[in-house]
Amino acid sequence: MAAEGSTKVVLIALACNFGIAVSKFAAAAYTGSSAMLSEAIHSLVDTSNQALLFHGIKRSARPPDARHPFGYAKELYFWSFVVAILLFSLGSGVSIYEGIEKLLHPHPISNPEVNYMVLGFALALESVSTWQALKAFNATRNGERALTALRRSKDPAMFTVLLEDVAALAGLAVALAGIAAAHLAGLEWADGVASVIIGLILASVAAFLAIEIKSLLVGEAAAPEVVASIRALLAAEGGKIGPVRSINEIRTMQLGPHDVIVAASVDMADDATAADVEAANTRLDRAIKARHPEVKFLYIEVEAAAGSIAAEALAVVEPAQVSAHAALAAGVPDKPVIAARPPTAHKGKRKKHRR
Repeated sequence: MAAEGSTKVVLIALACNFGIAVSKFAAAAYTGSSAMLSEAIHSLVDTSNQALLFHGIKRSARPPDARHPFGYAKELYFWSFVVAILLFSLGSGVSIYEGIEKLLHPHPISNPEVNYMVLGFALALESVSTWQALKAFNATRNGERALTALRRSKDPAMFTVLLEDVAALAGLAVALAGIAAAHLAGLEWADGVASVIIGLILASVAAFLAIEIKSLLVGEAAAPEVVASIRALLAAEGGKIGPVRSINEIRTMQLGPHDVIVAASVDMADDATAADVEAANTRLDRAIKARHPEVKFLYIEVEAAAGSIAAEALAVVEPAQVSAHAALAAGVPDKPVIAARPPTAHKGKRKKHRR
């Protein structure tokens, strides 16, 4: 259901941004507004970004195969990172360039009424897209603050569209202010300044996206509440329920927005039989995947706890070495133990007495 929500948000944003880009390019060509051209480029980049995100969603849904045994879920992270790069290089870079060019060679805006109409149309469509993205995002926040939820989110398609839409609304407001200042106050440079500000907004969003998606691409752990829940389920197998004596380690990795791999190391009771261990593994697999459907791969390793290994190793050490270990543990320096050489271990040959 969550994947379908992301796809819906991306498709709505794709349709809205395509319509906005066409109208902005027409208005920029007709009026000669630098801010409107920056906004048109911005919308074109957003349209291509949503197309790439949709491509990533479809590619990430492919099942595992021999070459990619854990599936293709990380493809969405890759294409989302490409989106961040495009937003920075094309969206931000071109907008700043256009703004500087307008500042160096200012010229009046013709037919500003056309720009106002197009900006109003764009605001309406962007509001629809932003509302859909915000509604889907709020459904996954669980009462967290917006910034915290953005940083904890494992679904880059969702928060990329949301941040792009917010940046688009901010850019439209800046473009409207710049065009109005150039039209009503005769400040021709205001149009160029608005274009530079739009570029800086896009650069900030692109930097945030690149940092967050890079972390996901490298390999983030599952959410802390998921790890805690898995630990509780493993602990429940101890005592009267099952043969698990202690939990050595739990490692998780987020393979995709809805794909998690879990590797756990547990210490089983010494008297547990192979049948007990197999039954415990089966119960744990069913319990963990039932509570967390995103756990697609679960591996449980049975090994002795570190403390047990140390105790067993100490038990087989010779008495002289035991006293040395005990002294070191107590913080008292101990003299080195020098073993006496057995009588039969003398080196050299005995001299033969001549008769």
